Amino acid sequence: MNCRRLAAGLSVVLVLSWADFALSDDWPQWAGPRRDAEWRETGLVERFPEGGPPVRWRTPVGGGYAGPAVAAGRVYVTDRQVKAGGADPDNPFTRGATPAIERVLCLNEADGSVLWTHEHDCPYTVSYPAGPRCTPAVDGDRVYTLGAEGHLFCLNVANGDVVWSAQLRELSGMNASPVWGFSAHPLVDGDRLICMVGGEGSAVVAFNKHTGEVAWRSLDAFGGHGPGYCPPVIIEPAGRRQLLIWTPHAVSGLEPETGKAIWTQEWEIQNGLSVPMPRLEGNRLFLTAFYDGSLMLEFNDAGTAVREAWKRKGRSERNTDALHSIMPTPWFEDGLIFGVDSYGELRGLDASNGDRLWETYAATGGESARWANTFLVKQGDRFILPNEQGDLILARLTREGYEELSRAHVIEPTGAAQGREIVWSHPAFANRCVYLRNDKEIVCVSLAKD
Repeated sequence: MNCRRLAAGLSVVLVLSWADFALSDDWPQWAGPRRDAEWRETGLVERFPEGGPPVRWRTPVGGGYAGPAVAAGRVYVTDRQVKAGGADPDNPFTRGATPAIERVLCLNEADGSVLWTHEHDCPYTVSYPAGPRCTPAVDGDRVYTLGAEGHLFCLNVANGDVVWSAQLRELSGMNASPVWGFSAHPLVDGDRLICMVGGEGSAVVAFNKHTGEVAWRSLDAFGGHGPGYCPPVIIEPAGRRQLLIWTPHAVSGLEPETGKAIWTQEWEIQNGLSVPMPRLEGNRLFLTAFYDGSLMLEFNDAGTAVREAWKRKGRSERNTDALHSIMPTPWFEDGLIFGVDSYGELRGLDASNGDRLWETYAATGGESARWANTFLVKQGDRFILPNEQGDLILARLTREGYEELSRAHVIEPTGAAQGREIVWSHPAFANRCVYLRNDKEIVCVSLAKD
C-alpha cells in the first residue's frame, strides 16, 4: 500500500515537473526553438500593468541588429565596437571601411552580468554598418555566431573558447561581403551547421558542427548580394523533410543530408532582397519581397515539386499589392496571412488569392514610413508585436482586423534609418521574459503573470 502511494506520489511529481518544463522554453536560435516565431510558454500577463512590465536587468552592449539567444540560464548577444578614431560613413547606405571589433557576450540570465566575452578584429565594409545581424545558435555545449563580415565561430558555452572557426567571405570566393552583410541566421540540423555563403556552387554550405569541416555545398549565388539575406529553415511538405533555401535568384528545396536539390522555382528578386523567411501551411508556401510582392507556391502530393498558385506585385514601391515585406517574417495560418508591408502597414490577407482584408499603421508608427517595422510572434490566441519604436504590443489578428489589447514602451530606439531612430533586432522570449536590445543596452523584461 505504501509502495502504491509512493508510486502515485512520484507520478504526480513527475507530471508536475514535466508540466513545468513544458511551460518554460528556451529561445536558443532565431525565431525560437522551432524556428517558427511562436512562443509557447504560459503564465503570461493578459495586459501590461500601469507603468509597463518590470525590468529585471539592463546590461550595456554596442551596436547591432542581431537578436539575442537564451539557453540553459545564459543569454548570448553579439555587438560591434568602433575602434578609437574610427567613424561610420555619414550616409548609412555607403560602403566604407570602419575599423572595428565584433564581440560575443555571454550573460547570466538571472542578473545580466557578463560571464565571458569573445572578440575579434573586424573592419566593417557593409552598408548599414551598425553591427552583426545574425542571432547566435546554441546547441548543447556550443554556441555558433556569424558576424556581418562573414566571421563564423563555434564557441564553448562554458568559457567562450574557440572550438573552430571559418570565414564565409573567403569561402565564397567573392571579393566582398554582401551589400548588407551576412544576415541569414545559421541553422543547426543534426550534425550540420547550415549557413548562407555565396559564390559558385556554395550559396548554401553545411559544416560539420563538431569540426567545422565542409560537409556539402549547393547552389550558385553571385552578385553584390551573394546568397541574399533569408535564413535557411527545415520544412516538411507532404511529410517530406527538406531544407528550404531562398536566394535572390530562386527558391529551392534541398536534401538536408546532401544538399542535393529536390525542386527549384526561379524568382529573380530586385536588389537581392530575399529576406523574410518563407512560411509553409499544409502544401502551400508563401514568400514576400520588398519590390517583387508576393508569391504563393503549391506542392504536389509527394512534396517533390511546386507550382505557382498565385503571384501579385504592385505597380511601384509605394503602390503595392498583397504584401511587399522587407524585414519581418509574415505569419501564415488558417487561410490567413499577416505581415508588414514596405511602408509600415500591418496587413491581413486572404491566403487563397492575396486579397487584402484590412490594414493598419497602429502596430508600427501610426503613419506611413519607409521600412517601418514590427515583428510578429504568436503566443496562444494572440500576437506579441515588438516594433521599431521600442514598444511591445499585445494584439489579436483575425480575418476581421487588428485588435490591440495592451501596449508598453520597453526600450529606446537608438539606430538611424530614413531620418528616424529605430530598433531593428528581433527579441528573444524565454523564462516568461522578453529580451530586447538596441545599440546601447540589452534589457530583460518580465511578462510573468505573478
